Amino acid sequence: MAVPVIDVDPGFSGIERSAWETAHRFARDVMRPAGEVLDKMPAGEVIGRDSVLWDVFRKHRELGLELFDIQSETSPQDQARLRSIVGEELGWGDSGLAISLGVANFPTMMAQMSGNPALMERFPQGTLGCWAITEPDHGSDLINFDGALSHPRGRDAKPNCIARRDGNQFVISGQKSAWVSNGTIAEAAALFCAVDLGGGQMGGGVFVVPLNEGGVIKGKPTEKIGQRALNQGEIFFNDLKIPADSMVVGPDRYQVMADHTLCMANGGMGTTFVGCARAAFEHATDYAKARIQGGVAIFNHQSVKSRLFKMYRQVEAARALNQQVLRINAAREVPMLELAIASKVTSTQAAFDVASEAMQVFGGAGISRDCPIEKIFRDARISMIEDGCNEVLGLVAANRF
Repeated sequence: MAVPVIDVDPGFSGIERSAWETAHRFARDVMRPAGEVLDKMPAGEVIGRDSVLWDVFRKHRELGLELFDIQSETSPQDQARLRSIVGEELGWGDSGLAISLGVANFPTMMAQMSGNPALMERFPQGTLGCWAITEPDHGSDLINFDGALSHPRGRDAKPNCIARRDGNQFVISGQKSAWVSNGTIAEAAALFCAVDLGGGQMGGGVFVVPLNEGGVIKGKPTEKIGQRALNQGEIFFNDLKIPADSMVVGPDRYQVMADHTLCMANGGMGTTFVGCARAAFEHATDYAKARIQGGVAIFNHQSVKSRLFKMYRQVEAARALNQQVLRINAAREVPMLELAIASKVTSTQAAFDVASEAMQVFGGAGISRDCPIEKIFRDARISMIEDGCNEVLGLVAANRF
């Protein structure tokens, strides 16, 4: 096996080396085998009672690898670096599972950010969560709930999910789309939705809501071409009543919370798909050294070496940008969304490009369903659309210039 590119870093501290070793073993021994099995299963069976998916969640919790809980007695920048090291390994293991594991802690994290003891008690550590933001009529554009962001219907665009205040509670009605990660298995949601301000006015709000009680209907799991280990599906709210203290932030601070969350999500996607790109590069390098043609390994052909070096550069460049973005945003009171977007777009594009180049190295073997690079190629392709398609995210970032 090719030496992991990140392993040549001479600057690892003791805690970073330990975290990397733990995450790498988990990714190699648990995530990657599970991802290969889940990839071949129908979406409904992926979340079945006897599915290996639940072993992944259990072992992840046992190892304490939740990215948002990783702490050290060092600076926020060093903590961000530690998260990037762990996150890259999880993406190297299986990008779909890495996203599922990462988003699972969102409701608990939001409850903790609220500082509300009652909310933290209702959604303790270990609650399996999702991030419910995307809607049937709003995907990458669901950043401003006033409908101002490049929507074809402009400010007349209507939200699909609305929270309405009713005394000491909120009533949630509407739908979140088929692309909610962990949507059909989650026990709770970090819900980003419109808030009815009255008089036809809408604002944005963030809530932590339960999903396993009356007033909530979950759709069927979505069948996808890639990241098939990542459960996604619709959530329907039929006048779900929740206590008023379930609101983490209201319209006055919604945009600040949205920016922070999007920075975190885009930075995390950047980290995950650095790992995915590295996996593709390593598979291609291993194959090139093992595949014999004309009496020599194809690695010895100049065209193959040139292709591999191009892939190597893309992996290293994506990692360098991602780690720099995470360090800068960790040090800022108000993180720069345009930087986080740059990392997400760069890493996901690199993952797809490197996976595509890797398929060329594999040749005919690369298009077989039994070849690991075929799965990585499909997983990487989805990444340029999920968590905001790269083109629209680029417009969002450019508007910040």
